[in-house]
Amino acid sequence: MNIKRILCLYVFFTGLTLVVTGQDFILPLYSGEIPNSKKTGTPEKIEKKDIIVVSNVQEPNIAVYLPSKRFATGQAVVICPGGGYWVQAYDLEGTDIARYLNSIGVAGIVLKSRLPTAGNTVEPHKAPLMDAQRAMRLVRANSANWNINTAKIGVMGFSAGGHLASTLGTHFDYGNKSASDTVERFSCRPDFMVLMYPVISFTSPLMHPGSKDALLGKSVDPKLAEYYSNELQVQDDTPPAFFVHADDDKGVPVENTLLMYQAMRKKKISAELHILSEGDHGFGLGVNNDHIASWSENFRLWLNWQNKKK
Repeated sequence: MNIKRILCLYVFFTGLTLVVTGQDFILPLYSGEIPNSKKTGTPEKIEKKDIIVVSNVQEPNIAVYLPSKRFATGQAVVICPGGGYWVQAYDLEGTDIARYLNSIGVAGIVLKSRLPTAGNTVEPHKAPLMDAQRAMRLVRANSANWNINTAKIGVMGFSAGGHLASTLGTHFDYGNKSASDTVERFSCRPDFMVLMYPVISFTSPLMHPGSKDALLGKSVDPKLAEYYSNELQVQDDTPPAFFVHADDDKGVPVENTLLMYQAMRKKKISAELHILSEGDHGFGLGVNNDHIASWSENFRLWLNWQNKKK
């Protein structure tokens, strides 16, 4: 364990203040016992091939990437990598994205959440959302030290991570002011959502069955499938969204994005939609194709517009 991680763990558990900018560090999501968790003895697995793939997450955490204070916009994004709720594409849809966000003055917070397929949770379907909610609260709790505006913290997710992000954007609370854990007193509502080729529905015929089976199991109560079909859960206080999806996506049909976009329009919630004619699935930043990569510039402009609204 390097000295930076030791310091951050010390700060987290002692409650001392550490101001770190222009570098990355890791914080565990929970102090003490991890809720909805059970010991399996199975270690976390990290595969480093053309991308870094993480599975069997045992101790959820956030990797915090902060831009230099001089250029910080005050915005932050909690990033949920995809992987079908089986694994997480940790660099392609996580740390690579955080570094891009830093380049435009935005803090990038990569969530390593527990996976419902790892066998280390009591109620598997609850674990990813619990971790995402905790990550959002933790960023708000540390916002003053990280040069982040508490009203400018969004969530971003890719594929199944997009499902998690949209679940957070439709299943949140405003904090428990009487909680003994001060982190739990903060709201877990994201101020905006960035949904990248997201899984959205578990009831539509065009859903992604692999993500549904991983999160809920093959035999699932229809009410639970409806609960996690986020196009059915849009409320008046659901945050605005930025969507990117490829028309030729053979993994997660573009109709998932369209369902969520239409649901938000019905509620008159602001949303921006980008359907690319190419890209298929899992393109991340798309840096090897200028056409696909153009989404990031549109996203930058949208973030600037969001920043001016606050």
